[in-house]
Amino acid sequence: MRLILMLLLAYFTGSINFAIILLGLLGQEDPRMKFSGNAGTTNVYRQAGIVWAAVVLLLDAGRAVGLAALALYLLPASQVAWVGMALVTGNRFPCFHRFQGGKGVASFLGFTILLAPWGAVLSCLVWVAVYGIARIPFVASFCMVFVLGGSAVLAGGAEVISIAGTVATVLLIFLNHRKNIVVLLAERQGKR
Repeated sequence: MRLILMLLLAYFTGSINFAIILLGLLGQEDPRMKFSGNAGTTNVYRQAGIVWAAVVLLLDAGRAVGLAALALYLLPASQVAWVGMALVTGNRFPCFHRFQGGKGVASFLGFTILLAPWGAVLSCLVWVAVYGIARIPFVASFCMVFVLGGSAVLAGGAEVISIAGTVATVLLIFLNHRKNIVVLLAERQGKR
């Protein structure tokens, strides 16, 4: 019963999209209507600047840290990863915002901070390095999520249910970026 309640709490908490709310309060257009159509940190940066993007990132990650702490307190370690999956699902398909939200990267980062702090730090360094080379935010995010997933699996031990929850979360985040992949491939094809 605790797991079901935590999954519901994570989904509904993830459904609160700080990018949409913050830009609305600032009198800016819905981030889903501009640039990549994503209600996340990168579009907030493009639309409102680095300070507001940092605020959204901290709110997304902070919420995730709080949920991870609660899940670690209330649930067996093997079930905690599934709470992260519910959080990312809520972020991507928010019931409060027409089921169109962000891609879940900041939420997964925040959720992993308590599970594998070293992995969270390493993933941020990887993001910066890959972005510095490729200059494509979603490619850097892919590498970040790969490191986060690997570190969460290592920190969670060898329990199959925990690994499955982490793998499901990573796959969902990758699927959330499929539009970015299609656009990038089309651009690369056009340059040939």
